[in-house]
Amino acid sequence: MSTVTKKKLIHKISQSRGLHPNDVRGVIQAFLDEMTDSLAEGDRLEFRDFGVFEVVERKQKIGRNPKNASVPIVIPARKAVKFTPGKKMRQLIDGSETPSL
Repeated sequence: MSTVTKKKLIHKISQSRGLHPNDVRGVIQAFLDEMTDSLAEGDRLEFRDFGVFEVVERKQKIGRNPKNASVPIVIPARKAVKFTPGKKMRQLIDGSETPSL
């Protein structure tokens, strides 16, 4: 398993689509900026067959320091981004469907 960075993704897309990397970089960055802005406003992003991004409230909880388990640590409530994969992505990850482009 390897890590795919934004740079690698831009290179892959520019090679497969025959586009200049700067054009691809601009579109990807604009997409990521819009996603971030929408999530910051509390919007839910749904991409059919891919998945859903939404902001959820994580409740306050008590954690423990592994080195000193007798001392409880309060982890405050916070907002977090939750991703739920879509049906097609789940099938691809589970290996029950072959990828198609």
